[in-house]
Amino acid sequence: MLGLVAPGLDLVVSYRELVEEFRQQGERPVPFTLEYPSGDAHSLIARFARDRNGIDLPADFVPHSTFWLVRDSVEVVGVSNLRHRLSPVLLRHGGNIGYGIRPSARRRGFGKEILNQTLRRAEQIGLTRVLVTYGKQNERSAKVIVASGGVLESEEFIAERGEIVQRYWIELRF
Repeated sequence: MLGLVAPGLDLVVSYRELVEEFRQQGERPVPFTLEYPSGDAHSLIARFARDRNGIDLPADFVPHSTFWLVRDSVEVVGVSNLRHRLSPVLLRHGGNIGYGIRPSARRRGFGKEILNQTLRRAEQIGLTRVLVTYGKQNERSAKVIVASGGVLESEEFIAERGEIVQRYWIELRF
């Protein structure tokens, strides 16, 4: 059983294990919230709440919600981040939704599941379409995005990322 949930204290240990898997694989953590310090569980959960409510955000940030894709109510297998609106930076690269799947849980359909459940959350906050961006070399993510209704708008080399970023729009129709 899979569910997309708001971060909670009961799952912080599993979340930390997911973050550690990214580190062990030498991968850039996606979404960016995986880089938040997680040593103090209460502070981590409080930060997610502040982000969602737009409190104490860095310049150029917008309110955003983090969700955990949880298997069998005990294991965090993925993390998504839903930006509530687009800024000029997010329009260029970043988009409305970023998500990542625990390396040991990949190729099992969790990417499609986390994206689709996050799209439902986007609709719940009033979005009618969302932008999802990914590095062009990540062909698996592109397939997931297209399978979820994504239409490629453009691609551009983003120097600060050192890669070509593709932009996909998804019309919400739940």
